[in-house]
Amino acid sequence: MSEQPVALVVGGGSGIGADAARTLHDHGWRLGVMSSSGKGEDLGNELGGLGFTGSNLEPDDLSRFVEIAMERFGRIDGVVNGAGHGPKGDVLGISDDDWHRGLDFYLLNVVRMARLVTPIMQSQGGGSIVNVSTFAAFEPDPDFPTSAVFRAGLADFAKLYSTRYAGENIRMNNVLPGFIDSLPEKPDRVARIPAGRYARVRELSEVIAFLMSDRSSYVTGQNLRVDGGLTQSV
Repeated sequence: MSEQPVALVVGGGSGIGADAARTLHDHGWRLGVMSSSGKGEDLGNELGGLGFTGSNLEPDDLSRFVEIAMERFGRIDGVVNGAGHGPKGDVLGISDDDWHRGLDFYLLNVVRMARLVTPIMQSQGGGSIVNVSTFAAFEPDPDFPTSAVFRAGLADFAKLYSTRYAGENIRMNNVLPGFIDSLPEKPDRVARIPAGRYARVRELSEVIAFLMSDRSSYVTGQNLRVDGGLTQSV
């Protein structure tokens, strides 16, 4: 990247997304930050970049965010796709509408963003997309049913996408966090974690920054667990 790189952070108003934006800024990236709450807009402005208020459930908001970012920066080198917490409930008690909302929340948001930024990255000769997923993608947790189901699909999408675009130096990877200290700590959850504690949010953000950068230029299509040993499968 010959010029100062530009990253867009979707779902960057709080938690992992907000800290990822701050970490990328510390690593020399210019930032566009989007969230539905308005906090992402404030953070983007605070970091000297672009702030935008919109929902990752709305294709028009994503499209406008990318459009404004290109007007502002003239390039997009990386994207972090984050999401909050979608529909929950007993596995057979979740309505059709909520299953469809979960699809939008955890999978189609990434697909839609990829459609928007991939042609830009192709024209620039490369780019990196990092999706914040969940430990439950491979070991489903009944507390997060729609997240687990659709982020398992996200793992497949990332593999399909990375296979298609690796030859053009465009990468996609997923980060799979366990329990993070931006959430209230529950003793029963701590007891499940071999590391004995929740992750510090910066521990996730530094992994995201690595996957966004050229330091990980040969890493693509991966689902990287950052969970303190929470998941047990090999």
